[in-house]
Amino acid sequence: MQKISKYILIILLTTNNLLLIGEEIIKTSSGIISGFEKDKVMNWNDIPYAKPPVGDLRWKAPQLIFKSNEKIISKEGNFCVQEPYKRGGAPGDEEVSGTEDCLYLNIQAPLSSTESKLPVMFWIHGGGNTSGLKDSYNFSKLVQKEKVIVISINYRLGAFGWFTHPSIQSLQSGLDKSSNFGTLDIIAALKWTQENIAKFGGDPNNVTIFGESAGGHNVLSLLVSKEAKGLFHKAISQSGYTTTYSIEEAYKPKKDSNTSNASSAKIFSSLLQSIRYSKSEDLIDITEQRKILKEIDPYTLFLLYKEDGVGSLPLITEDGITMPYEGMKAALGNPEHLNIVPTIAGSNRDEVKLWLASAKYFVKLEKSFLGNILGIPKPVLRDKKSYRAFNYFRGTAWQLRGVTQPLSSMYQAGNKDIFAYRFDWDDHRRYLFADFAELIGAFHASEIPLVSGNDDLVGDFDFILYPAGPSKRFTEKNMMNFWANFAKNGIPGKSTNNKEWTPFINENNKKSIMILDKRSDLGMQSFNKDLNSLITELELSSVINFREQCALLFQVTTFVGEDVFDDYQERLNGKCTRDLAKEFLEENSGVLEL
Repeated sequence: MQKISKYILIILLTTNNLLLIGEEIIKTSSGIISGFEKDKVMNWNDIPYAKPPVGDLRWKAPQLIFKSNEKIISKEGNFCVQEPYKRGGAPGDEEVSGTEDCLYLNIQAPLSSTESKLPVMFWIHGGGNTSGLKDSYNFSKLVQKEKVIVISINYRLGAFGWFTHPSIQSLQSGLDKSSNFGTLDIIAALKWTQENIAKFGGDPNNVTIFGESAGGHNVLSLLVSKEAKGLFHKAISQSGYTTTYSIEEAYKPKKDSNTSNASSAKIFSSLLQSIRYSKSEDLIDITEQRKILKEIDPYTLFLLYKEDGVGSLPLITEDGITMPYEGMKAALGNPEHLNIVPTIAGSNRDEVKLWLASAKYFVKLEKSFLGNILGIPKPVLRDKKSYRAFNYFRGTAWQLRGVTQPLSSMYQAGNKDIFAYRFDWDDHRRYLFADFAELIGAFHASEIPLVSGNDDLVGDFDFILYPAGPSKRFTEKNMMNFWANFAKNGIPGKSTNNKEWTPFINENNKKSIMILDKRSDLGMQSFNKDLNSLITELELSSVINFREQCALLFQVTTFVGEDVFDDYQERLNGKCTRDLAKEFLEENSGVLEL
């Protein structure tokens, strides 16, 4: 009887150990997390990496959690406060959704690997720094095929992530005096990664940060943040940009701009009106102002910004703490600030087509036989030449201001390990009711499904936008290879058809970029444009009228970087002004409703 009991005990202990291995229960600095197998990889979801930034912790630097013996329980709906968006965004049926308690991360790792320390790829989602969530992205195929670990994070968004007001900063000290709380969240998640990723099989000495759009913007910000130094070892900016704001612009700007209506001073005045505060603003001392801001319901505050346009919010601020006072563009060229690590930066050929395709100015909807069957109207371009011109100038300006200018600055600051790309793949299905290659092409964020190997991001349109076939398979395989090779070795390497991705600037000071596309079009291409030559092309264009030229001059000199319109205002015979450009854009701001 004793022998039987002993054998039963051994079996139970052995089974229990196997169960623990199968579930991959890991003890982290912030708690004990149970993993699970899904999509042929191990997943650990909703790990808190910092304390909930609520109450008095609103607008303070994130505080790391040290509760290693507590079990982590998954928290539903742990995305940050934002406007819900049904296609690839936050869920919700109201005007605002999410929570301030949102500092969580996910980890995906291979089921098995011969290496003891795997490269770590740290994903920073996009969404203008006002929307987005970690759960929108699934990197399981990249993880499985390339044997890397991918971390995806949430970080505070909008005014909860970036906010400048005397009642906040002047009554705080240390990192809490920063304006860039969302940036500090990302840095805190990187610190958590350094502390814990080895327990998941990852190498803390080989971390690659990568992100798209606002995520790419945040990657560039970390390259000049002293607080991030040493926390990552390689960087990839996908469709990033260098826009930053002075403390004055963020709080109380002296002149009108694209963001002045959403400055914190304007919003605070609107807040007092909305809650019908008993005192006039000039009678409220700084301590009372702080109390009002700290205690206001997060949804109420968010909706005040929505009235003035959440997209017009001044975000990353030149606070001298996480972002140098000189701003991101200048800091990237300053050896004093630049974190020198191997870096890739790139953009998509047709960055703005998705937005152009929704504008009534460019597109009209007609009925068609096939469209009626599918319940989809037929989009028709009103003027193909004008449409192509707007896409060309805006897309090229993005390449210049978000890719080649930052990389050139890094090179001058001493970073020689820099690589550039342009994503051109547009082999979408062509239907009788729409030519999607012409209509949306290589649109903003369209590279993400090919890097991740997962096109769930586009929802029900995946069979149209990413049709199965040799073109998609080739481009997907090579993009995953390039990204993973870079994470492993600091160089993207060669494609499967032996095309080598070489550095952006060679020993003869010649610039070249990798064109990421189908087999016949993938390869290196020389790049010799600059903003001045692009504006010369704009002046000489014969396919658009003067008002369109003026609107484009304004857009290419104010979007995706600092506002340099005044430097080019004499162009177009000196007849183009900000007011004329804005007037045209406001008159033609109507969007299609499907």
